[in-house]
Amino acid sequence: MPRLAGKTAIIIGAGQSPGEGMGNGRATALLFAREGAKVLAVDHRLESAKETADMVTKEGGTCVPFAADVTKEATLKAAVAEAMKLWGRIDVLHNNVGVSLAGGDASPTEITEEAFDRVNAINLRGTIMACKHVIPIMRKQQSGSIINISSVAALSANYPTVAYKTTKAGMVAFTEQIACQNAEYGVRANAILPGLMNTPMAVDTRAREWGKPRAEVEAARNARVPLRKRMGTGWDVAYAALFLASDEANFITGIGLLVDGGGSLRKE
Repeated sequence: MPRLAGKTAIIIGAGQSPGEGMGNGRATALLFAREGAKVLAVDHRLESAKETADMVTKEGGTCVPFAADVTKEATLKAAVAEAMKLWGRIDVLHNNVGVSLAGGDASPTEITEEAFDRVNAINLRGTIMACKHVIPIMRKQQSGSIINISSVAALSANYPTVAYKTTKAGMVAFTEQIACQNAEYGVRANAILPGLMNTPMAVDTRAREWGKPRAEVEAARNARVPLRKRMGTGWDVAYAALFLASDEANFITGIGLLVDGGGSLRKE
């Protein structure tokens, strides 16, 4: 039997940035649908969400695109309402939105108020607002799985920019909080902390920002990964999310799951 048979999922950030390969959100949408879930693919760019939905539909799955801007709570509330209108329940909320350099992130001595507020609104506040509208539904159901995508940056004292690191650390703290406060209702909440990933947002964005060939950025990042000297992919994050969304993780809540190829073991 498919691992998510009969379940419904909202994936926020189900589109992806321009570039090569597949992002975490799109891979998760495809995998969840393959495993039997009905998916609401939410993204601030409707055309990208539609691309994801079309890929799912071609494989015979169920996926509905929906446009929402995570910096605007009303659009997140509308996405939750749409899922309820379509399917009458929400079993999984997957928050997969985050920016760093593209949001103007910088070092602690160079960050601007505007850039910090922008990154915080996208990376952390949006997740909090999405959970705000889903948690009452899951409490009423007495079940549900919330999966928040953090980053190993949350654990690294050497991470160079400040807004991404602090918001992703905040994601872990928030996940622990909602896991504790909703355990009695049967609602689980867990975070995934990806390491160096070969996704359009992670690699192509840096190549554009730094004015370097993609292959050069990719090679430098690969060299820093202990496991096989190769970055992970969106599928690695997607399979971790599938486990946490499924009933196989029924007794797991409040964790931060590292998906980093051993990257967090490096001390330099």
